[in-house]
Amino acid sequence: MTPSDPAETRTEDRPTPPTGDRPAQTATLAEIAREAGVSAPTVSKVLNGRADVAPATRARVEELLRTYGYRRRRAEATRSPLIDLVFHELESAWAMEVIRGVENVARDAGLSVVLSESAGRLTPGRTWADQVAARRPHGVILVLSGLDESQRALLTSRSIPFVVMDPAGDPGADVPSIGATNWQGGLAATRHLVELGHRRIGAISGPPQMMCSRARMDGYRAALETAGLPVEQDLIKTGDFHHEAGYRLGRELLGQDDRPTAVFAGNDLQALGLYEAARELGLRIPEDVSVVGFDDLPVARWVGPPLTTVRQPLMEMAEAAARLVLELGREEQAPTATRVELATSLVVRTSTGAPLAGS
Repeated sequence: MTPSDPAETRTEDRPTPPTGDRPAQTATLAEIAREAGVSAPTVSKVLNGRADVAPATRARVEELLRTYGYRRRRAEATRSPLIDLVFHELESAWAMEVIRGVENVARDAGLSVVLSESAGRLTPGRTWADQVAARRPHGVILVLSGLDESQRALLTSRSIPFVVMDPAGDPGADVPSIGATNWQGGLAATRHLVELGHRRIGAISGPPQMMCSRARMDGYRAALETAGLPVEQDLIKTGDFHHEAGYRLGRELLGQDDRPTAVFAGNDLQALGLYEAARELGLRIPEDVSVVGFDDLPVARWVGPPLTTVRQPLMEMAEAAARLVLELGREEQAPTATRVELATSLVVRTSTGAPLAGS
């Protein structure tokens, strides 16, 4: 390694000694370089996220780094004053609440936030991982996304901590994550409608591959079954958490001859689409159909009528994720990963009421 390349001199020549239960690291960078058939500066370039390494060489070095469990020392001085915030999709008021929460914590810590989107994919592309490695942020927060094995290994080898917020699937026992009590929220929303006297209660779910969507629908089914009501498949529609799905599927539900008298919309955006569908069909809310959403976005209190919804503490979840990722970055040995779930709560407004007599 030559001192003329500052990017290379930042990398430690010897792996961090084992701490606690972490396995011992058995190779230096020089040994990894010899096994890969490259120079030590090339291994350093891979570790530092430099672009001037051939893809095949990078892949070979990355594989050896994973094999030996190599991880950079956690050195505050080598980190950029950034938090990377990665969204599954970045296009709604939901995302704005998350951004505000992360910004609150980042601002207090003297950090900036870098936003990126995985364009609907459940994991970001490989190019994104290389860019993060080159930036060396204080941490990464992934929202409704996750990392594949190679991406996790890449960040771990650079000692870049990561946290998943509202994970789309099971993030794994060793991945720190922040979520909400989605099952309890779906149960509370549906139970509220049952207690008002509704017996035909429809639902518009989110994407079935997302864990939060499945949990909300499981809560919906549990409330119906507990009340002795059938779970009618023709009253359940699969949406995508967008306004357009709420409108389209709302037209299908409310256009049935034996339409539901209430609908659990799965999230607030789909509830707003359902509002539009009801209006076009000449149905009044809540007199002809009661509507419950999920999230409690700011717009929920301003629509007409104000929306009954399950409050998901998005800003608090984002703040918790940001605090956790910074805490992980300060630890010489990362603490045991924790699955944290913040409580949801039902917010009753005027979009729900008892069904009309004879409904």
